[in-house]
Amino acid sequence: MKVLVVGNGGREHALAWKLGQSKKVEKVFVAPGNAGTARDAENVDVAATDIPGLVQFAKSQAIDLTVIGPEAPLVAGLADAMEQEGLKVFGPSRAAAELEGSKVFCKNLLHTANIPTASYQTFKTGGDAERYIKDRYPEPDEPVPVVVKADGLAAGKGVIVCDTRHDALEAIDRIASQREFGEAGNELIIEEKLTGPEASVLAITDGETIITLPAAQDHKPAHDGDTGPNTGGMGAYSPTPVVDEAMMARIEADVLVPVVHAMKRARRPFKGILYAGLMLTPAGPKVLEFNVRFGDPECQPLLMRLQSDLFDVLEAAADGRLSELEPLQWDERPGTCVVMASEGYPGSYDKGHEISGIDNADALEDVKVFHAGTTIADGQVLTNGGRVLGVTALGSTISQAKLNAYSGVKEIRWRGAWCRKDISDKALSTI
Repeated sequence: MKVLVVGNGGREHALAWKLGQSKKVEKVFVAPGNAGTARDAENVDVAATDIPGLVQFAKSQAIDLTVIGPEAPLVAGLADAMEQEGLKVFGPSRAAAELEGSKVFCKNLLHTANIPTASYQTFKTGGDAERYIKDRYPEPDEPVPVVVKADGLAAGKGVIVCDTRHDALEAIDRIASQREFGEAGNELIIEEKLTGPEASVLAITDGETIITLPAAQDHKPAHDGDTGPNTGGMGAYSPTPVVDEAMMARIEADVLVPVVHAMKRARRPFKGILYAGLMLTPAGPKVLEFNVRFGDPECQPLLMRLQSDLFDVLEAAADGRLSELEPLQWDERPGTCVVMASEGYPGSYDKGHEISGIDNADALEDVKVFHAGTTIADGQVLTNGGRVLGVTALGSTISQAKLNAYSGVKEIRWRGAWCRKDISDKALSTI
């Protein structure tokens, strides 16, 4: 079998690496890929958003399965274009991908389906949003515990957590007036700020059957102690102690199953990865957001732990045969992924810095370096993005997985490299 993975991040490197381990897969292509996928697969010089180019490549190479990694091509309709040409694809349709592509659509669907989520208001203009904040919170110094969100895709950065009226008004200005997130800010959501530990629960579905994966915990804020601006994710670990068997059963019953049924009723049947970003509040789990693809960096520790054949699972989902699969097999050891980033991220940053030490890190036991923002020039691996590497490791305990991952981090150098130092510490505080 020949497989095409679409994307160029750490998630796509992990997918290509894992799919390449299948005895059924003879060749893995990645479009456009990065320096890491160039080692573990074959890169194709076609952008992830070049739908005609990707379809043409898949047809010319007789690709047996296309796996779409990022959200942008899913929202743009790549899965539909592939299927229209008779090509097998893992990933939701354009209509189903709106679950991530529009936060307004997602919140309205959750409300209609009675799926627990934060109370919210939607706004077409920044002026309306500002008036709402000023009317509801008339005192300039009173606490304003809200979250302001851009409606569309913003690479994980269009969510601004606020504590004061100044914070909220500034967030509205950034999204609606300064257009910091471009067209994603055409509509806004203001919702109540929930409290409690966060968890990421991913499930594979063919629209009928749901296979829930072990829970993970992402680290969105840039700096230690969950401080600083939001990012695409600075690290993750799996499993997480905050989601035990009882909590997982509740999440499946109250969130995952209802949203699959709701999408079916909305005539947007969902096939692919359902990613529920959850806040485990005192009143129970509530949905912060839905994504329609593997999380990045949650994908990395999950696939490090997966022992079943990933190709079998994704092909069965594409074919509507998930009910026929045996239960997935997992390495019992926890996994931790630490993201190494460029200086300045999530703001502006330079590219093109030489990276050293990746081979040394990869040589460590139970460590794998997944590339994200990298490229190759004259045989040298260079930085080419904000989140550059995801150093991922297994360990007998969460503490050991953390130690192993940071041992890998210590081997790697480039000018301005940095990372959070506390990835997975949340797990240790709950044990």
